[in-house]
Amino acid sequence: MELKATLFSFGSYRSLLTKGVGTPVLIVASLGMVILPMPAFMLDILFTFNISLALLVLLVAIYSRRPLDFASFPTVLLIATLLRLALNIASTRVVLLEGHNGPAAAGHVIEAFGSVVIGGNYAVGLIVFAILMIINFVVVTKGAGRIAEVSARFTLDAMPGKQMAIDADLNAGLINQDEAKRRRADVTAEADFYGSMDGASKFVKGDAVAGIMILFINIVGGFIIGMVQHGLSFADATSIYTLLTIGDGLVAQLPSLMLSIAAAVIVTRQNSEQDMGSVVLGQMFNEPKSLVIAASVLLVMGIVPGMPHFAFLLLGAVCAGGAWLQLNRAKKKSQELAARPATGADAARTPEQKELSWDDVTPVDVIGLEVGYRLIPLVDRTQGGELLNRIKGVRKKLSQELGFLVPPVHIRDNLDLQPNQYRISLMGVTCGESEVYYDREMAINPGQVFGTLNGIEGRDPAFGLDAVWITKDQVDYAQSLGYTVVDASTVIATHLSQLLTQQAAQLLGHDEVQNLLDLVGKNQPKLTEGLVPGVVAMGTLVKVLQNLLAEGVTIRDMRTLLQTLVEYAPRSQDPDVLTAACRISLRRLIVQSIVGGENIIPVITLAPDLERILHQSLQAGGAEGAGIEPGLAERMQKSLTEAAQRQEIEGQTPVLLTSGVLRNTLSRFVRNAIPNLRILSYQEIPEDKQIRIVSSVGQQ
Repeated sequence: MELKATLFSFGSYRSLLTKGVGTPVLIVASLGMVILPMPAFMLDILFTFNISLALLVLLVAIYSRRPLDFASFPTVLLIATLLRLALNIASTRVVLLEGHNGPAAAGHVIEAFGSVVIGGNYAVGLIVFAILMIINFVVVTKGAGRIAEVSARFTLDAMPGKQMAIDADLNAGLINQDEAKRRRADVTAEADFYGSMDGASKFVKGDAVAGIMILFINIVGGFIIGMVQHGLSFADATSIYTLLTIGDGLVAQLPSLMLSIAAAVIVTRQNSEQDMGSVVLGQMFNEPKSLVIAASVLLVMGIVPGMPHFAFLLLGAVCAGGAWLQLNRAKKKSQELAARPATGADAARTPEQKELSWDDVTPVDVIGLEVGYRLIPLVDRTQGGELLNRIKGVRKKLSQELGFLVPPVHIRDNLDLQPNQYRISLMGVTCGESEVYYDREMAINPGQVFGTLNGIEGRDPAFGLDAVWITKDQVDYAQSLGYTVVDASTVIATHLSQLLTQQAAQLLGHDEVQNLLDLVGKNQPKLTEGLVPGVVAMGTLVKVLQNLLAEGVTIRDMRTLLQTLVEYAPRSQDPDVLTAACRISLRRLIVQSIVGGENIIPVITLAPDLERILHQSLQAGGAEGAGIEPGLAERMQKSLTEAAQRQEIEGQTPVLLTSGVLRNTLSRFVRNAIPNLRILSYQEIPEDKQIRIVSSVGQQ
């Protein structure tokens, strides 16, 4: 304890705090004061330090331009309150143990406040103390606590709006990503600060109440101890212990009042991340004016007759020395700035608009998800949002199924959307959008339910099923009626999964294919050696893989695909020819995805006459089917749709079996009109599988 007091007396506490150990040392020392007896001289030093600390905090609060400039204030307030209460306990012990020896027994600071401040009249002292308590407790503390409470609530309520404003500025190009990140950090720090201030105001209130209780306990205890144990008369006991108790109370309540005023000042102002430990002292001592004024006040108090000159003059000199060091440091910085070239100084004051570069051209997002402002909680983990985890799950599942890494999804808010609307885009083009309600659940009608639900009518965006948005307390009831109930995050994730599956070919580019080749080359280096561009061009390889994905064929078996290309690419570089060869090589995988482990494949076929007509049309109009007569195309599409629906009703995947020449053309013909119809050629049926014709299109 003596070492601690000496360090603080000579200003070494600054270096301790700068190293991040001063705060815990101060707290532990305060707890030590509660347990260990303190000599009167040590109490003088610590009471003086307590007054100077409170004065310095008050001045820093006054000179802070924004609350977040002194973001460590709640912690400083707690530490100062703990120190003051520990001093109250230590001084109470000294007063009760040594008070019978006279007013100087508890130290010169308590004696000075008990005699000089109140003129030695304990009746006047009681009145002054009562007035201070009323000012502190009823006026300052109560008002500051109310302001902190209201500010905390309003700041938290305003957070979504402030974040939306930041995102709006970012989308409008008014700020960049770094500035947006800094502003979001400020909004979060502001909310944390006012929340902490709401709790810290309770410390000040409790300290005021504790001061009143300690006063009466000391007076009553002093009477009893002085008269019973030490044989003092009633008048002597009253004079000595009341004087000491009032001096003790005043020397403790004066810093308490200054801290209450500082709290009131800081919360009534109209923000930056702060690191507690190394920043607390920097925020308190970086302003030289605070140190200059504190030093002046302490030096004046030190020369007042009756005051403990050594303690006040010592602390005043320490503050003056700190101010001198800070002023010298600031002067050196200003000289360094003045020594810089004028153009650099002008640029620092008025930065010029930098020249445009390619960095200013923002590339389009491969996969984008935009949400309205009411859906922000879905993507905010701090608010329990699960959408980010769901999207990661979708990406992992699709990457495993498709055979390549699906690009990340860029999520942002869009003020142009309706509050509950979201939009999914691929390569900057909208491919799906819908509305969801983050605070409700979607009850989907799977086709057979046993009742109706009250809620917001809607439709499942992924499969187009009728649905109702219900409150969370209706979930069990909806499930009992046969509805399938999912939350808003699942709805968006399912919709995204469906769109990415349908548009998988757009997600595969040259970089993804190169990564696939590198991955295969680790295990089969000979297979990929010289393949690109020696055997097949990279563009052709990408097109073949895109063709397979567009037809719902996974490319996980890259070994088989590359072996097929090594065999057929020297004969032809036509992507359609190579795609057909790859499909034949993957026929077992394709058929397994359709019928699983079944040996019989139910298929739809084309009548021989219809196939002959289609062959003639292809010869006349080219491979894209432009030669098919429009009336024939319409009738064939209608018949294929009806046949596919019949197979789906029977619980089977609709499959159209045709010749290899027609397969590619018919696949493009029905891809958009009948997306669930799979087109197979005769060559793509494995030898161990049998076919069963369920219907024939074009049969008379």
